[in-house]
Amino acid sequence: MSGPLSGIRVLDLTSVVMGPYASSVLADYGADVIKIEPPTGDVMRKSGPMRNPDMGHFFLSINRNKRSVVLDLKQPEALAVLLRMVKDVDVLVYNIRPQAMDRLGLGYEALHAINPKLIYAGAYGFSQQGPYAAKPAYDDLIQGMVGIPWLSREAGGEKPRYAPMVLVDRMAGLQLCTAVTSALVYRGRTGNGQRVDVPMFEGLLSVVLGEHLAGRQFIPSEGPAGYQRSLAHDRRPYQTSDGYICTLIYNDKHWRSFFDAIGKSEVFKDDGRFQSQNQRLVNIDYVYGYLSDIIKTRSTADWLTLFEKADLPAARMYSIDDILVDEHVASTGFIRRVTHPTQGDIYTTAIPTEWSESEPENRYHAPDLGENTQEVLAEFGYSTEDVAKLLASGAAVCRT
Repeated sequence: MSGPLSGIRVLDLTSVVMGPYASSVLADYGADVIKIEPPTGDVMRKSGPMRNPDMGHFFLSINRNKRSVVLDLKQPEALAVLLRMVKDVDVLVYNIRPQAMDRLGLGYEALHAINPKLIYAGAYGFSQQGPYAAKPAYDDLIQGMVGIPWLSREAGGEKPRYAPMVLVDRMAGLQLCTAVTSALVYRGRTGNGQRVDVPMFEGLLSVVLGEHLAGRQFIPSEGPAGYQRSLAHDRRPYQTSDGYICTLIYNDKHWRSFFDAIGKSEVFKDDGRFQSQNQRLVNIDYVYGYLSDIIKTRSTADWLTLFEKADLPAARMYSIDDILVDEHVASTGFIRRVTHPTQGDIYTTAIPTEWSESEPENRYHAPDLGENTQEVLAEFGYSTEDVAKLLASGAAVCRT
């Protein structure tokens, strides 16, 4: 075993993206994550493209380093198995509404009585302290409620739209990881487990408002909501004469160097709209519009050469296919070709952190449904005969 969380055992009752992404990070860092699935499996197993049934690409990407156990929790025998497992784990994570956990007999009070040292961590839509407590939530819904589509329109989009990735689930998943590891540190000091709630709405609202509350942060208001630089219509990849380039000319040194490099030093010297951070922000649409017009006059290669000589941040705009052949990605080995025992050759990413000690590693492939049911139940004290009875009754399932 390797990684800073080696020796920590996690029962993972999550599905879809938010919870499995969180538990994948815990697993990458060395935790023994036991993924409890219903007989139909995590719904993301069905999300294509896929090479074989129940092993969709999204599932493969966020469920490595875990072991899959299938329990039909509608059956009392399966629920008894789970409660027995709770006695010997450090963390339980879930992402259904707490009301549903209570109905299953898996609420915090019940499990705390079984294991007072348990970290009981839930991630779901809304704080349980308000009127939205029982409402369902999905990534798109929360994006809309924290203002992301509105911000996209304010930034010049023709219509409001969601961020083109499952943004909320992943950010809330990272907040769940932070909460779990912090609770483990607290338990290490005090010996006490606890309940930790990580609501998606409040978590993402803190991110958005931290940037975009802007003038509305002050009482009385000092201006409208919205961080001007982020909302500038020309804050986007800049079109060159033959493609697109991404650059952020940000501070005074950057702008002075840029104008020197293009032979227009007098603009920075004489035009007050460029001379300070605050003035650039007040005139951000003009500043970025000016930059957009200038960059159209040269090729991408010319700009990259110029920016490198001037020590200015810049990069070519990549497609996903470009990323797969990038020289830096290749030299670091971050995207790796591995052989999955049932899915064949696939790409996977390395763990995106580097450690001087307790180096994490990819230990397990993303599991087939119920692949590890028998071995895990044996670890929790079930005899071969006990496991056979559970499998025969359908309370537990092993697909291997």
